[in-house]
Amino acid sequence: MGLFDIFSKGKKETLDKGLEKTKESFFSKLNRAIAGKSKVDDDVLDNLEEILVSSDVGVDTTLKIIDRIEERVARDKYVNTNELTHILREEIAGLLTENNSTDIDEFAVPEDKRPYVIMVVGVNGVGKTTTIGKLAYRFKQNGLSVYLGAADTFRAAAVEQLVIWGERVGVPVIKQKMGSDPASVAFDAVSSAKAHNVDVVIIDTAGRLHNKANLMNELTKIKNVMGKIVPGAPHEVLLVLDGSTGQNAFEQAKQFTAATDVTALAITKLDGTAKGGVVIGISDQFKIPVKYIGLGERMEDLQVFNSKEFVDSLFGE
Repeated sequence: MGLFDIFSKGKKETLDKGLEKTKESFFSKLNRAIAGKSKVDDDVLDNLEEILVSSDVGVDTTLKIIDRIEERVARDKYVNTNELTHILREEIAGLLTENNSTDIDEFAVPEDKRPYVIMVVGVNGVGKTTTIGKLAYRFKQNGLSVYLGAADTFRAAAVEQLVIWGERVGVPVIKQKMGSDPASVAFDAVSSAKAHNVDVVIIDTAGRLHNKANLMNELTKIKNVMGKIVPGAPHEVLLVLDGSTGQNAFEQAKQFTAATDVTALAITKLDGTAKGGVVIGISDQFKIPVKYIGLGERMEDLQVFNSKEFVDSLFGE
């Protein structure tokens, strides 16, 4: 067994373990819903609708899935309950594939986009700084040089936490004193990275949602400043959402997609929750690819999201 096989096996185990609670909760409800039933009828579909909504798939996405299943049941005339899991799996896989490429090469940084600038947004407490640390680790493990920019200057804890991650991973953190202009920190980080031919810069930003206009202005200013140094920067705006908050994560996605052009999502803390269905709903509703999922505390527990692997784990393969 080669190193890649060992890594793949470890990655698969982490994914299976991370989705265990979601899977158990979902299938125990599903099995109860179809107990004693041989064919998929309106009752079964009503129960399935309730199960999907309570698994945080979200109402709109649930209705879409139910509609598709109803079409298949009507077309095939008779569908037994054993087939339901198979059909459900296919429909969920189809939805996820619409918005998510399964062959992301996150380490292919084009020469003309160096430093590759990632601006990370999200409310406080969702695991934003931890995600940045884990991302830096992933890039560094793959031979890329990384700088971090501490542009969440309103919370001392955010800057300190980023510095600690920088030390753990062994990458420089560009920071200024508390209360500094976040755009000024971003400017310093990108300028310094450019001067030192660094491959990737990851910028942390403040996550205050109570005043959306301020948030919008601040994120726009940070983006404009970085674009002056590296045309096209930021190349990626990554929104971090806490999967364990279920419907609250939808609300945050709504707020942030209104405040800035989010290009990718990272959904964290899936290992401690039965709300893994939120990945399906958010991917479908916002039409923004889920790029990473967080499945634990360890540095390597941030994985590139692969819709096929996700569905395989959820349905137990």
